[in-house]
Amino acid sequence: MAIEVTIYHRPTCSTSRKALELIRAQGIEPTVIDYGRVGWTKPQLQGLLKTMGVSARDILRTRGTPAEDLGLTATDVSDDAILEAMVREPVLVERPIVVTSKGAVIARPVERLLEVL
Repeated sequence: MAIEVTIYHRPTCSTSRKALELIRAQGIEPTVIDYGRVGWTKPQLQGLLKTMGVSARDILRTRGTPAEDLGLTATDVSDDAILEAMVREPVLVERPIVVTSKGAVIARPVERLLEVL
């Protein structure tokens, strides 16, 4: 039985492209979601956080994003505030996120995605 894989992908990100290549090299054609184009919902992000067992801060991308300018890197910012910002600014979510029936991971480094394949 083939494993179902979803990758929350950012085509402009070299790590995200490498992750997609690695998945395909395993003979798997994943569902590709360009979250920069379609965005996020708060329930969707909450579900991913629960599956990964991490907090919103753990998936907050600070490099090349307005996270610091928005005050999101301060230690007293709540997960809820971070999630709200991620819904408004999808680029604030670290990438790529790979989801299978075995779990979900941020594929950084890309080999981490093998944990859920």
